[in-house]
This record gives sequence, C-alpha cells and structure tokens, in this order.
Amino acid sequence: MAEALKLIAGLGNPGPAYERTRHNAGFWFVDELARSHGGSFRHDPKLNADTCQITVEGRALWLMKPMGFMNRSGQPLARLANFYKIARPSILVVHDELDLPPGVARLKRGGGHGGHNGLRDIIAQCGGNDFLRLRLGIGHPGTAAEVVDYVLRKAPSSEQQLIERALDDALRVLPLVVRDEFERAMQTLHTRAPA
Repeated sequence: MAEALKLIAGLGNPGPAYERTRHNAGFWFVDELARSHGGSFRHDPKLNADTCQITVEGRALWLMKPMGFMNRSGQPLARLANFYKIARPSILVVHDELDLPPGVARLKRGGGHGGHNGLRDIIAQCGGNDFLRLRLGIGHPGTAAEVVDYVLRKAPSSEQQLIERALDDALRVLPLVVRDEFERAMQTLHTRAPA
C-alpha cells in the first residue's frame, strides 16, 4: 500500500537573480500550486526554507522551497520530514530535468540522482532515495561543460511556454497523486501529447 502524500518540495535557488532560471522549475511548480489553493509561503529560519500548508482533495499537504542553494536542498527537507514524522515515500520532490525536453513532465518513484545536485543532497540527508519525483524537462545544452551555465540561464520564451505547459499538465494530475492513484497519474501525464 502506497503511503499518502504529505510533503511536496520544489527545488531551486533563492533570490531574484535565479528566479526565472531553468534550475528553478521546482519552485515554479510549488508557487503555482500554493497560489491555486490559497496558500502563502512564509520563511522558516529554523528550517532555512519557505513553507506553507494547503488542502488538496481534502488532505493537508506541506509545500516547501529549501532556501539554501540547490546543493543544500536536503537538510531543510530532512528537518521538516523528521519533525512531522513524514516518511520518504510520502514526499514528492519537484525538479528540473536535463534529460527531458521542454514541454515534458514525468513522474517516477525512487531512483538515483542522475547528476542532479539537489537530488544528490536530498538522498544523502534523508538517508534513502525512495521518495517520489516530478521531473520537469528543460532540455540539454549538448555538452556536460555547458550544463552549469545552461541551468542558471533563463529559457527563451518559446521554451519557457513549453515548460509552463508541462507545469500545467503536472498540476492537473496532482489530485490523482494525492488520492494515492500514482500509477494512474503517471499514465495520464505520460500519455499526454507532447508540447
């Protein structure tokens, strides 16, 4: 039996300089989720994270944005999860994904970090990788040497529109995830016509 979803963590970098960069796609998702459900983020200095609570499908959900930089995402998440006794399988981590093109969103259970520094730190700090992921495609620049500059730049407007469409697609299937219908959510999201 799958554990009920209790926490959604969107990954990104804090501050206005990074706000619209590709690496902040996870922040964009939880920001929109909070907005559409009447939530308002507040900074929690003890966690070094912005958090809020919303209700989806009659269930209370924590939303969080770790406010260390991407490679320090794990400690705030681990602290909140430990304090509220939230098991890893009840956590959904939302992050940008180089290996998917803009316009594509994919759900998955568990797995490695795939070179993503935010996921790497979460796995280390939380002691395992059996959390849920929502991967938001941002495309790949072509070579590994270009990746850092690429993820820390704004996408051109044509790509940004595709990313926002994928965000909308993912937001539409979230109620299924909350209702413990993860496989159905995956099937619905993954069979959408690509942008």
